Amino acid sequence: MMDVWSSFVLGSFSVWRITHLLHAEDGPLDIFANLRRRLGNSFFGQLTDCFYCLSLWMALPVAGLLAQNWLHGALLWLALSAAAILLERCTTPKPPFFPPNKFEEL
Repeated sequence: MMDVWSSFVLGSFSVWRITHLLHAEDGPLDIFANLRRRLGNSFFGQLTDCFYCLSLWMALPVAGLLAQNWLHGALLWLALSAAAILLERCTTPKPPFFPPNKFEEL
């Protein structure tokens, strides 16, 4: 059996991977792009638009599988989502920063 840290690391990467797949990737034969298109503006469609929201839902079953009790599960659920968000922020390139032009307002 895995120790707590190994479970947390594997769970974090799993939550990030599934969330990123559903949120941002097209997938083979555009499966996930078509799924997002079909979901449209429904609750689930809006859920796939927000990485942060989707990571909470994706972390829930993973936390349920890894938890030792309900309190551990509740804390693990939030921690797995947070880890996935941090991974997403570390792997997503930042857009270039363009300071506002003071002369445009004149």
